[in-house]
Amino acid sequence: MTRTRMANRSAVLSRAALAVTLALGAALAGGIVAPEAAHAAKEAKAPKLKLSKGFIAAAQPAQTAVNAVVAGDAATEGAAKAAVDAAIAAATGPDDKFTAGSLLLNLGSKAKKPEYQRQGLALMLDSGMADPATLPQLYAAAGQLAYQAQDHVSAQRYLQAAIDAGNSDPSLKVYLGDSLITNKQVPQGMELIKSAISSSRVNGQAAPENWYRRGLSSAYKAKAVNEAAEFGALLIKDHPTSQNVGIAATIVRELANYGGQDTLDLMRLMGRANSYAETRDYIEYIEAADPRRLPGETLDVIAAGVASGKLRASDTFVADMKAQASGRLAADKASLPGYEADARKASATETTISGAADALLSYGKAAQAEELYKLALAKTGVDANRTLTRLGIAQFDQGKYADAQASFAKVTGPRTALARLWGGYAASKANPLAAAATAPAK
Repeated sequence: MTRTRMANRSAVLSRAALAVTLALGAALAGGIVAPEAAHAAKEAKAPKLKLSKGFIAAAQPAQTAVNAVVAGDAATEGAAKAAVDAAIAAATGPDDKFTAGSLLLNLGSKAKKPEYQRQGLALMLDSGMADPATLPQLYAAAGQLAYQAQDHVSAQRYLQAAIDAGNSDPSLKVYLGDSLITNKQVPQGMELIKSAISSSRVNGQAAPENWYRRGLSSAYKAKAVNEAAEFGALLIKDHPTSQNVGIAATIVRELANYGGQDTLDLMRLMGRANSYAETRDYIEYIEAADPRRLPGETLDVIAAGVASGKLRASDTFVADMKAQASGRLAADKASLPGYEADARKASATETTISGAADALLSYGKAAQAEELYKLALAKTGVDANRTLTRLGIAQFDQGKYADAQASFAKVTGPRTALARLWGGYAASKANPLAAAATAPAK
């Protein structure tokens, strides 16, 4: 491949990953409407309210106007807003302000105006007269509304107050985590999102899918490859769809800037999960496999790409790679038994053993490959992280998911990220959570 083609493909990858992360980022915010907590909060009562006469005179017609509101009717909404504003202006003490806030909150609920709800909650909380028992709910509602309005400073303050007051809804940690990330407190924000996911998983249920995607998107924007892999592995483990494997692999591939052999093993994950999203995924895999080294696997990828419609058999690149692989296939297959026998000799070098194991894995002979990778690990000069990755893949291909997870967990260094994704996929096969039974995020 020419340097120009490589540079162009790199640019395409960056744009594709960016598009993916923007889609991920929209997932959480798109799930929020005026929170149910805000509707419930309007019923909150303050203890022993003592209202001033001037406020009572303004509040009574305001209440009547709010009761008359018809959602979408500009006339009734406008009249009610003017009356409530007059009541707010007449409020003098804390009790007046709490009641004025509840009027505005009620108006916002009836008129479906989150900004009124938000302003009403702020008045109620700032008055200091809210019943302590309702504070966790009130702070949560205010925080969610501030988050929806993209006021992340206020969202952070209210959501933290809700959690500190004892609100145990794990979704609040997701909103707070995202607000922290937006406010450039990335590590703290990602830890909160992970904590929220962990809270949901304690009972054997997957957290809402968009929580994992929010963490993955945040890690991408922070260019944190290990955190991206961590969220990606959790996403794949608990929501193991083809799309999610593809999203996680694409982001890790973008951030890690892998070489050919590392890319090969990441693309193998996408292949096992049938998560190719576009033409370039097949091309990356073909180039990483290399028809001169792994002709059988190269031909398999080309066939899959053509069958999917994402590759054209007449394309010059595809035709050239297919011709090279086809020309080597018969001889490569014929040499395989001898190559394996040489690898099993006591005098075999690490290079011979690993080469034979790689060839066997590429032809789907996972059991023999597993044996040889284990032999290779005992040899001097072995690339332990690459060998452990491929040992895990060979075990995965046999359905030995627990063994595969153990192998992937031993991988260190730059390959850690791709091994985590593989480990998440193996875990999804070994012990899937009841993701379908989880209620959607609020």
